[in-house]
Amino acid sequence: MEITPEQFAQIEHCLPTQRGNVSLTNLQVVNAILYVAEHGCKWRGLPKRFGNWHTIYTRMNRWAKAGVLDRMFEELQRSQVVRIRIEAVSLDSTSIKVHPDGTGALKKTALRPSASPEVDGTPRFIWLPRMLEQP
Repeated sequence: MEITPEQFAQIEHCLPTQRGNVSLTNLQVVNAILYVAEHGCKWRGLPKRFGNWHTIYTRMNRWAKAGVLDRMFEELQRSQVVRIRIEAVSLDSTSIKVHPDGTGALKKTALRPSASPEVDGTPRFIWLPRMLEQP
């Protein structure tokens, strides 16, 4: 989901004015935020067409703390550009490393069969099909 420049003009007053030498417009940042919210990808997984993921994340983080994102999404919904109800948005890329024993992998304790059956000993289970009796 991306918004057009005409749709962006309806919510532009909610966003702070850009100052100085900025590489990304507010429209590009809004479209990147909508992409992450829709696809649930990590920030590093943003397509290159949106620009540097770290720049987008930093601006989004600043906007979230200042309440800009709340005002923007309210205006997007009021103008029927976005027709979803957002109760909670969590954008996080935290990962926790698990010890190999905690992943449920099988332990390497299986006995290897040898070339000679006498060394292996008698098998513990033998399955033989039973013949059904003829009526």
